[in-house]
Amino acid sequence: MKVLIVKLSSLGDVIQTVPVVQDLQRQFPGVVIDWVVEEAFAPLAARFEGVRRVLPIGQRRWRKARWSAAMRAERARFRDALRSEAYDAVLDFQGLIKSALVARSARLSADGFSATYANASEACSYEWPVRWLLLRSLPMPRRIHAVARYRLLAGSALGYEVQGVARYAIATTAPERLPVVVLAHGTTRADNEWPEADWIALARRLAGQGLRVALPQAGARELARVTRIAQALGGQADVWPAMGLPEVLDRMAGSQGVIGVDSGLSHLAVALDLPHVQIFSQPRAWRAGPVGNARQRAVGGDGAPDVDTVWNAWRAVC
Repeated sequence: MKVLIVKLSSLGDVIQTVPVVQDLQRQFPGVVIDWVVEEAFAPLAARFEGVRRVLPIGQRRWRKARWSAAMRAERARFRDALRSEAYDAVLDFQGLIKSALVARSARLSADGFSATYANASEACSYEWPVRWLLLRSLPMPRRIHAVARYRLLAGSALGYEVQGVARYAIATTAPERLPVVVLAHGTTRADNEWPEADWIALARRLAGQGLRVALPQAGARELARVTRIAQALGGQADVWPAMGLPEVLDRMAGSQGVIGVDSGLSHLAVALDLPHVQIFSQPRAWRAGPVGNARQRAVGGDGAPDVDTVWNAWRAVC
């Protein structure tokens, strides 16, 4: 059996789809799995164990120069790669028109089919025309955790019952774990942020226990923030240089754990089975927070938690 996963973005959502790969491998030994993903996440997706081929797509970049000769040539090469093999199942886990059109463009085997969601689920992205764009549309509960929703789509499409906790398999080249705690402070959503003063207070408590603090960053705004945090700690923090996702993966895997906001790096910490506290500033933990692991906890919800709440959760998981 050959299965094509279409999950383009974002980072956290891509990571939360990984358990589908392990589900498919358990259900269908020898299954061949390919994955279409936005090009920014392709190097990380290449680390997903059980994925044979990653097909990078540049939709975000292509939109900026849609009609240029170079972009048209890139789109043609992508379509050729997408249609170079026939799939028994093409599964659109994004549920958006842009992803459904990609799934619709894939080549099917004689008995192959494409599938997506028949309806929206609370706090999950969905565009209703997708149910008419692909061959099968499958009903989903109105309220369901994101990981469970992805796993249920695959199980419903391919005729098996989803069982057990979600399993992730992502290859790393991490060294022996170091006494470092990663503070995953960055987020693309302002309403997900945690106050900088609270990050500093938390980092001081970690340093007081003999742990160094690692501060990843991407972009000028995050660099400015981590520089201020590091200065407040007086040399007890390490600011990571800007780096690719595989390098971030390996560094995180070699840490003692992660404390972070609701973001892609927090979901990566969940996938790596690290001790982890995930900070929510809005009521989304039921949809995106860690599930079924005593070493991982969500805190906050209706509002941002205070430092004591986050600290107590960290002491409980580490």
